[in-house]
Amino acid sequence: MSVLTIEAAGPGVTLQDGGRHGYLRFGITPAGAMDPLMAATANRAVGNPLDATAIEISTGGLTVGASGGPLSVAVVSAGFRATLDGEALPTSCALTLEPGQTLTVRAGKAGAWGYLAVAGRLDVAPVLGSTATHTRSALGGLDGRGLQAGDRLPVAGARPGSRSPERLLAPWLARDASRIRVILGPQDDYFSPDQIAAFLTRSWTVSPRGDRMACFLDGTPLTHAKGHDIVSDGVAKGAIQVPGNGLPIILMADRQSTGGYPKIATVIGPDLGRLAQLQGNSQIVFGAVSVADAVAARRAEADALRGDVAREPVVRTDFGAEFLLGLNLVGGVVDGFA
Repeated sequence: MSVLTIEAAGPGVTLQDGGRHGYLRFGITPAGAMDPLMAATANRAVGNPLDATAIEISTGGLTVGASGGPLSVAVVSAGFRATLDGEALPTSCALTLEPGQTLTVRAGKAGAWGYLAVAGRLDVAPVLGSTATHTRSALGGLDGRGLQAGDRLPVAGARPGSRSPERLLAPWLARDASRIRVILGPQDDYFSPDQIAAFLTRSWTVSPRGDRMACFLDGTPLTHAKGHDIVSDGVAKGAIQVPGNGLPIILMADRQSTGGYPKIATVIGPDLGRLAQLQGNSQIVFGAVSVADAVAARRAEADALRGDVAREPVVRTDFGAEFLLGLNLVGGVVDGFA
């Protein structure tokens, strides 16, 4: 069986799939990809189910190899730097990783998460029906932890792919994250109309201290009209809590199951991936939309993933001396004095 070998992995690199659903009432949140659309695109590019297990790459980076046979893989990111044996690749690409080759993905100027999918099935035992890693509760993935050097991931049913690297063309990933769409509530009545207006018109700064559990925002604090405590209730992914300091907290994939702060709004599902990709100190504004708008946005995402991911050959333009010296440019020798 072919095996994907982990040669190096930074903090926060984990196995994720579509999430662990149906257990919120037991205090177990779904986990799953921080950017579900990007993870699904990577899986689609190698012919996997959209919610199949993939590697979520943090800004800490990842280096992998193959053993036992070649592996067809796809790397999808918003601006990470990928290299195969030191040669630059497009930020989103498909390739065959041969035994002895090294694929490295590192943080770039944009994006906070990237995804690596393998054609076939990463043979990892599911926990409660999912392989998604939730490190705080040590569930899923490999022993409930992040990936690390020396880990070996068997690939069942590995399928061949293109021999030469190809650029993936996924225009639906070119998303504007400066405006994040929300549905107001469920506790927007804890804020006066002027504070609701302030929430929607102010520019907020994404704090660098965010993680898979929450996105913290900096800016001018909001004030509560009815206090900052409620009876704890269940929280959805994307819920925006406003604690006593008045600075919104957006709950993400590894959120807690309940919370006791009023929730002024909820980020719609299709915009959570956009939000997750923002690096620290990015600026955002919120825009209120209807439930119908949110459903339409979700359908547009689903439609984008119905067909195959288009691709084109990678054309090298960095023909430096080292590259030229590696080519056999001599077709024969002519004796000019003959």
